[in-house]
Amino acid sequence: MTALEPRDGTDAAHLAPPATDAPSPDPLSDLPAAAVEGVLGRTYRALSIGIVSVVFLIAFEATAVGTAMPVAARELNGIPLYAFAFSAYFTTSLFAMVLSGQWADRRGPLQPLATGITAFGVGLLLSGAATSMWVFIAGRAVQGLGGGLVIVALYVVIGRAYPEHIRPAILAAFAASWVIPSVVGPLASGTVTEQLGWRWVFVGIPVLIVIPLALALPAIRRTASGPADPAAATEPYDRRRIRLALGISAGAGLLQYAGQELNWLALLPAAVGAALLVPAVRGLLPTGTVRAARGLPSVVLLRGIAAGSFIAAESFVPLMLVTQRGLSPTMAGLSLAVGGATWALGSFVQSRPRMEAHRERLMVTGMLLVAASIAVAPSVLIEGVPVWIVAVAWAFGCFGMGMVIASTSVLLLKLSAPEEAGSNSAALQISDGLSNVLLLASGGAAFAALGGGAVGAAAHGAV
Repeated sequence: MTALEPRDGTDAAHLAPPATDAPSPDPLSDLPAAAVEGVLGRTYRALSIGIVSVVFLIAFEATAVGTAMPVAARELNGIPLYAFAFSAYFTTSLFAMVLSGQWADRRGPLQPLATGITAFGVGLLLSGAATSMWVFIAGRAVQGLGGGLVIVALYVVIGRAYPEHIRPAILAAFAASWVIPSVVGPLASGTVTEQLGWRWVFVGIPVLIVIPLALALPAIRRTASGPADPAAATEPYDRRRIRLALGISAGAGLLQYAGQELNWLALLPAAVGAALLVPAVRGLLPTGTVRAARGLPSVVLLRGIAAGSFIAAESFVPLMLVTQRGLSPTMAGLSLAVGGATWALGSFVQSRPRMEAHRERLMVTGMLLVAASIAVAPSVLIEGVPVWIVAVAWAFGCFGMGMVIASTSVLLLKLSAPEEAGSNSAALQISDGLSNVLLLASGGAAFAALGGGAVGAAAHGAV
């Protein structure tokens, strides 16, 4: 089976390109023309606007909350616990991804999506009302549960509700929904924090959740609720996968903690974390992922390699621009800001119908751009290299990421049987998120061990 070959049992009507003379009826709608509609056509308009709005709000939260959290930690006397506000979100989201995959495969994506959005909002309110740093961290953990449930459920919605030929377009819309928050989010959050206080950044977002809920949930109920095969007997939850999910969450949390403590005592949590992670990863990712087996395993592995390496590199580029080239933090951020737009552009390019036949080639091209941008990034340390070279390289790297990330999502849904879409989507997200934390933790530990403290002090002085 090649990376583009569907699994047995995949709906052949969805795998064939839409006919122009006699389009096939969409099984999710009574309208014969639904098969040739776009994501904003009559059949899919409410659903598309609703789920893209959900992604937009998650993106806004991710970009805005980071600006307010230092102020919150200082006011709550929790600076020593600051890193846990990030790791709490990540570790609980890993567990929720696995749970959401099983839930969506057995009951449909509606319940985990609604539960996830609710938990996300409750977590924001809990953090916004926190009177201590531990309560704030607990709120972040609840947000992580919600975020993990939502992201996997959304992938199942796409696989169930949209014909294959328009899935690239809705995934491109997901990427585009990050552009405005990435630019406006930090500025809006900073302004609200300065004028009204940091708590309003957290308590204000849940109010906006009502709008996408009102649009998306009724449409999902019509098109993607219930199990993939209502006539089939519902399988019980796989308790082994739930235990492995707990293991991968705990292991990732311990590794993050160990990466922040550069002493011999950190070896113990690092060893325990690795012992928990190895069997969990082997059990939760498709068989053959580590050796890049043909088909689904290679797609999941590629997603992890692309996301982990690029995000890890991106985390250090602004620091190098500030400390080694003397840019202000604002200018360092702006030098990479164009990447948000080129990422969306890359995702848009892969969504064009004529590109479907060249998807594997698009992914190869995208990975070459990603690798080239990462290779160029260290040139910022060379005094004679203009700073704009790094900005241009990163713009091309983000363009490549837009093609790769969206294409891996499209291929995953194509290679997944309907009743496996949830578990496979969870595997894709785990590969993405876990590679991020492992490479960031490794890079951060190496950075600190090789003199990062001095660089960090220089950065503080620059600010």
